[in-house]
Amino acid sequence: MAQSVAPGDIVTQPGTKIVFNAPYDDKHTYHIKVINSGGRRIGWAFKTTNMKRLGVDPPCGVLDPKEQVLVAVSCDSFTFGAEDTNNDRVTIEWTNTPDGAAKQFRREWFQGDGMVRRKNLPIEYNP
Repeated sequence: MAQSVAPGDIVTQPGTKIVFNAPYDDKHTYHIKVINSGGRRIGWAFKTTNMKRLGVDPPCGVLDPKEQVLVAVSCDSFTFGAEDTNNDRVTIEWTNTPDGAAKQFRREWFQGDGMVRRKNLPIEYNP
């Protein structure tokens, strides 16, 4: 059963952080490439620490081995310095899909007893 095998690695480009540059009076969009470098199909989902300011499109999906997707992380306009941005980050979670499952994302894959892996990408704001 797929759930007993640890999900393989993913590669994100950029690999360590997301940087948004001022001015912040308009919406910014940053593209992240997510690559399934493992040998099994995975389901993936992004979470953000600040739903008001940060958006992700598409927020979730399914990737076959060696497949990749381009994800847009957007930052809505805000007043720099007036809001706490220190803990802003996006987190990608991924898990193996069940054997024989259709290639359509299902939230319940993350709620069972299968292993879910996470990668945090902190967000840096340049004034």
